[in-house]
Amino acid sequence: MLQQTYASWRELLDNKSDPRVADWLFMSSPAPTIVICLCYVYSVKVLLPKFMQDRKPYKLRKTIVVYNLLQAMFSFYLFIEEGRISWLRHYNWRCQSVDFSNDELAMRMVRGCWWYYFSKFTEFFDTFFFVLRKRYDQVSTLHVIHHGIMPFSVWWGVKFMPGGHSTFFAFLNTFVHIVMYTYYMLAAIGPEMQRYLWWKKYLTILQMVQFAVVFIHAFQLLFSNPCNYPIAFVYWILAHSVLFLFLFGGFYKDTYVKNNKRKQAICDMNGNAVKNHKIYQESNNNSQIKKFN
Repeated sequence: MLQQTYASWRELLDNKSDPRVADWLFMSSPAPTIVICLCYVYSVKVLLPKFMQDRKPYKLRKTIVVYNLLQAMFSFYLFIEEGRISWLRHYNWRCQSVDFSNDELAMRMVRGCWWYYFSKFTEFFDTFFFVLRKRYDQVSTLHVIHHGIMPFSVWWGVKFMPGGHSTFFAFLNTFVHIVMYTYYMLAAIGPEMQRYLWWKKYLTILQMVQFAVVFIHAFQLLFSNPCNYPIAFVYWILAHSVLFLFLFGGFYKDTYVKNNKRKQAICDMNGNAVKNHKIYQESNNNSQIKKFN
């Protein structure tokens, strides 16, 4: 039974995957990606917090500014490259199959997919910096889940379908990351930039819109699939879109909706307190006047 399962597994990896990426870094098996993701989760939830327990927060302002600038530039390169070879020129937005040839455009797409996969590892430094600065409130469940499963998720796409319909997610995601890392870079510069960062709330909305658009783009293939794109990958994209839309929606509700209600309640309480204080003062003054008269 185990031998048969292993044989089927090897058959899948060796004969059903894209041979063009067989010898590329981390592409022979999902094991390296899984190990790196597990090490990431262990590091940010256990190892680094323990390391920082008796230490003062590190001041990493310049490092973080440079890191976010490089991430924004990396995302910009991926967005432009993928747009030029696919979604802004040659791809069909309705349904797009994968070009498994060794043509120049096809190989550029494969390389772009791999670099997008690699970018999911560079994003781990977001969390490392949070922990080293003791900003534990930012190491949320959403944050860790999002970063922890994305490399593993993207690996399957690069291994089996490096191109075609599912790359729309990467195309849209790199654009969102240009905006996101630009915001992070400006925020890291210092308090003097806060006046220009009023749009933080809309960055979260942009991320939710991203997952909604990706969901719709993939969902249409369940009804009409003229390019015969593998339905298994359609379901994979739909599942991720729903998961992250749910998680980001919860984050938006907790961060903006509930906080706004809480602030409004505090304002109402303070307003009533001031009003009651004024009434008390007026009543006390009237009593003093009557007593004097």
